[in-house]
Amino acid sequence: MDYSIIRLTDKPGLKEQAAQWFHEKWGIPLDAYKESMEECLWKRNPVPQWYLAMDQERIIGGLGVIENDFHDRKDLTPNVCAVYTEKDKRCNGVAGTLLYYACADMKEKGIDTLYLLTDHTSFYERYGWEFFCMVQGDGEPTLSRMYIHKSN
Repeated sequence: MDYSIIRLTDKPGLKEQAAQWFHEKWGIPLDAYKESMEECLWKRNPVPQWYLAMDQERIIGGLGVIENDFHDRKDLTPNVCAVYTEKDKRCNGVAGTLLYYACADMKEKGIDTLYLLTDHTSFYERYGWEFFCMVQGDGEPTLSRMYIHKSN
C-alpha cells in the first residue's frame, strides 16, 4: 500500500481538513482540534503534535500527541491520542507506522516517554508499547488501560 506519513507542521495547509477528519472520527468538538493544531503550528513547544497518513490527498489515518487525553493521571504525559485508521485501510500497518513515526519524532524533540489511553488489548504491544496501569477517563464509568512507550 502506498501512503505517506506527514507532520502537520510540514503541511500546515492541511489543518482544516485534518481537524474536520479527527472531529468526524472521535466526536470531540471541531474547535478543540483546531485550537490544538494551531498551537502545534506555532512550534513553541514539542507538544502538541499531529501526524497524518496520506494516500495522495486523502487522510487514511492519524494521531496526535497532547498533554492529557481526558484522564485523571495528569502526571502521565504527554499522551498519544486519537489514533485512527480508515476502515478500508486497516490491517496494512498504517497505525503502526504512525506510532513509530510519532515516537521517533517526539524523541528528536527530546521526549522519549509517551503514554496512550485505550480500551484495546494486544494491539499496541506489537508496536513496542507496554501496559502501565489502569486510569479513570473523564466521565467514564470504568477504568481504561494506560500504555507506556520508552524510546531507546
